[in-house]
This record gives sequence, structure tokens and C-alpha cells, in this order.
Amino acid sequence: MRRAAEQWLLTLHQVGAGLRTLERPSVTVPFMQSDAPFWKALVFDGIDEVDVEQVATAFGTVEIVARGSKAGAACPDCGHYSERVHGSYQRRLRDLPLGERSVVILLKVRCFVCDARACPRRTFVERFARLTCPYARFTTRLDRVLVRIGLALAGRAGARLAAQLGLGAGRMTLLRRVMALPDPQFSTPRVLGVDDFATRRGHSYATVITDGERHNPIDVLPGREAAPLAAWLRAHPGVEVICRDRAGAYAEGAALGAPDALQVADRFHILQNLGQAVEKCVAAHRDCLRTAAPPPDRAATGTLTGDSEAGLPFTVVPTGRRAERIRAHHALVHGLLSEGMGLRAIARHLGWGRHTVQRYARAARWQDMVTGRRTRSSRLDVHQPYLQRRIAETSGTITIRELREELAGRGDQVPYSSLRDWARSRLEWPDAPAPAAAGPSVRTVVGWITRHPDTLTEEETTQLKAVLDACPELDQTHELVRDFAQMLARRTGADLPDWISSARATRLPGITGFAHGLTTDLEAVIAGLTVHWSSGGTEGAVNRVKKIKRQLYGRAGFELLRKMILLQ
Repeated sequence: MRRAAEQWLLTLHQVGAGLRTLERPSVTVPFMQSDAPFWKALVFDGIDEVDVEQVATAFGTVEIVARGSKAGAACPDCGHYSERVHGSYQRRLRDLPLGERSVVILLKVRCFVCDARACPRRTFVERFARLTCPYARFTTRLDRVLVRIGLALAGRAGARLAAQLGLGAGRMTLLRRVMALPDPQFSTPRVLGVDDFATRRGHSYATVITDGERHNPIDVLPGREAAPLAAWLRAHPGVEVICRDRAGAYAEGAALGAPDALQVADRFHILQNLGQAVEKCVAAHRDCLRTAAPPPDRAATGTLTGDSEAGLPFTVVPTGRRAERIRAHHALVHGLLSEGMGLRAIARHLGWGRHTVQRYARAARWQDMVTGRRTRSSRLDVHQPYLQRRIAETSGTITIRELREELAGRGDQVPYSSLRDWARSRLEWPDAPAPAAAGPSVRTVVGWITRHPDTLTEEETTQLKAVLDACPELDQTHELVRDFAQMLARRTGADLPDWISSARATRLPGITGFAHGLTTDLEAVIAGLTVHWSSGGTEGAVNRVKKIKRQLYGRAGFELLRKMILLQ
């Protein structure tokens, strides 16, 4: 083992010494016949059919002159061995870089004459099967590297990487090698997954077919209609289970192409459709959400404070850790401003962003930072103390029109709509009604109803109970969703017809339509709620397809995209 290591170090030293002699733009490496075994073992390891004649360099490129080592060759048609040379020519083959230098093999190829009288071929060329292919300009090992780069990075990105590695292959060279690869061979799977993806969103789509047991793509079809899928299934008999979404085209194609196969509707899409139905039902009863809203908790929202001597109305002061932090930051920024520091200096001193400091500086009160009021300056801000005093003096009975006339008397003509909008956000009115407690949003209630009860917090459970007590229709929806979830978890798809009857009897908006939609695909839905097969692996394959599509910048044609999907 030590002798092998010493021999390897000696080889590296000889290569480095040989390349260090290539300092001039064009130089021939001192080559002796005794060096031929070294270069052959280094460049043509395992290729016995080639001998090295000369090694040279030109402008940073190592050129290796080689020729065939055998005296003759066999005719590719009749197999007759011939040593009669008809002529020769030189092939220029690019190889993997050596010592950060490009390598070019100048291969002398001989043409032999076939002496067999029965052979229709007159002449033939000797072939080097382990080194390169006919008509190729790259060695086989370099071609394999370019294929891997093309599959991983496609055209432009692959060309950039190839340039960094010294391979010097353009984007079309990489794409041609990818397109030349044969499609992977597969046996017809027992379980099949079918789903669609957008080649161009809103315009064109394609269908990906996956092996339901191994979750790898086996074919890609143009479009998402029933005819291509049916034709594919007829050409590949033996499919027993077809996992799909609830699209009618795939159901029709599966029924036409494989009528004996079991169609399984994916559980994820069923639950997704149920969630959409629940959202329609909750949206139709959004008035119940307002009546079920809990009264505002003053201890949680803030405390009442005011300045009775100045005649200002009482306002709600926010409390809590966030409010205290904002109050401290507001006081800190305004304290530094009072000391004469600028915004940029304060930002550098506190380590904050300049815009953050600017927001605190523009807020006249720290409460404005909590309530989210706009702090954009207005030319009416100079009248705010006067107008607020007039509102306090009149106990809020003065109107916007009267305030506008007073400002006109003070020499400032203000449009009515501008003063109205500004007063709503900047002035406080004593008789303003207390803001009503906002109820939960539709999406929030849908989440409470469709999520597992164990994932809800205690507060969410309490609020959901208040919503269900205030609306019997939503209570019925909640019960139906729970029954459907238990049926899905226990895989009791045989109970689905009874659930559909109960759902249609309630006549709830959204839920009734969902139940009716299940009847149009009843057998596949029952199978989806019974067997363990699903489209989860197909959805994962679609995610990988989207990654490949974005990697190709969305400009790849269908054939190239299909090849990349199947070979990656």
C-alpha cells in the first residue's frame, strides 16, 4: 500500500512538472517513447486500443496525438478482419480537463478495405468503442459529464457551470445531449397516479403519470383531456388501481382505458372540496358571527384616561407588553430629538432602521403607533389644536361644515371632503359611539370547524362554542364535518351514502352542493375513504415538475420538459 501511494505521488509530480513546462503560448512537451505508457495510463486508462504518439500544448490546451494500436479491424457488416489500409484521417475529440487545462485528443483513424467478396461494404473505418462514438466530437466520459450537467441544470445554467469547469459546452450542446437520451424503460405498474400541471398557467396543461408504489414519473402526456389518458391505458394493460383527483376528464379517461381498474379519489382533494363548501356555508351566515362576538374586555384592550380640565374626551389607552415597549421607544426617540439629534444619528445610536425612527418621530402620541393610525403629514395639522378645542367647547355638536366656515374666516379655504376625511382620522368626538366588538372572520371560523378539536386552543374552543350556540345552521355544519372526518380517519367509506343523505336533508348552502357532487363520483370517493392508496406521491412528483419547469425558465417545449421530468 505504501508503494502504491509513492507511485501515485510520483505520477502527480510528473504531471505537474510536465504542465509547468508549458509556459509559452505554443510549446511541444518533451516526449520520449518511454513516456508513452505514462500518458496512456493517465489519459487512456482502461483503453487498450489507443497508443500515444505525441503530447503538445497550444494556448493553454493540451493536445494528445494518438492512433489505433491494432494492426487491423473487423468489418462491421460481415465481421471479416482486414489489415489492408485504404487511407486515414484525423478526428479532433475534446476530453475532460487535465490540471485545469483543456484536453484535445487528435486521433488518427484508419480506413480499411474489406476483402470479403460477399460483403456489400467496400471500405470501413476502425472504431474506438470505449473512447468515443462515430461522428462524435467528445469522448464518451466527457459526454457523460455533459449529460449529467444538462439534466441537473439544463441549458443556460449548465453552460455557465461547464465554462467554470473548463468543459466549454454551450447550452444547445447540453440540450441536444439531453434530448438524445432514450426514455427510461418501465413495466406497467399495478397502481397508477394521475394528475395535471400547468406548462403555461391559464393556457396549456399536461398530465403526469406516476407509479403509485414507487412515486416516480413514468410518462408525461400533452393536455389534460380524457382521450390521451385512455389511449395510454389501452397501450399499457395491467393497471389495477388508478389514483386521481376529482376531475371529470380523468374519470372518463380511466373508465375508457381501463374499465376494470379501481378508481380512487384522492382524500386531500375531497377534504379541500369540503373546506370550500364549509366556507360558503359560513359566509352565508356571517351575520351570526357578529352577534356571537364577545363584549370588549376593557382590562385586555386598555384603560380609560383623559384630561377633564382641558375638556378633551376620554380615550382608550392600550396596555400590555407591546404597548409598554412602544411607549418606551416613543419616549426614547422624542427625548433624543429634543436633545438636537437627527434621525440618522438616532438610528445609528440605537441600531435601528432610519424608517423605524422616522415613524416614531412622526407620531405625536405613542398610542398612534399601537392603533395603527396614519402619521402622514397634512396641511390641516396646523389647525388640529384649534379644531379639537372647538369640538370640546361645543361638546361635539359642531359640524364639519361649521368647522370649514370657521377655517375660511381664519383665511384657509379647505374643501369639505378633505376636511371631513382628515377630521375622521385626526379629531376625537365626545359623542362618538364605542366601537363594536368585531366578530371572528369567515376564514377563522372555517379553520375552527375543519381543524381537529385537539389542535384548538382553549380560547378558540370557547369562541367556536359561542358561534355554534348563536347559529344552529353552523352547529349542523360542524356536526357534519366531524362525522365526515371520523369516516375518513376510520376508513369507513361504506357509511358515505348515509352521510350524503343527512347532508342533503339539511339544505345548508355549500354543504348540499358538496354532497350532490359526491354522488356524481360516488364509487371513487367511497374507494378513497376506504383503501390506503392516495395521490400523495403524485402530488410530490408535481412539485418536482414545477421545480424543473422553473429551472427551464418556463420556455422549454413539451418534448424537452418531458425528457427532463422522466430522466431526473
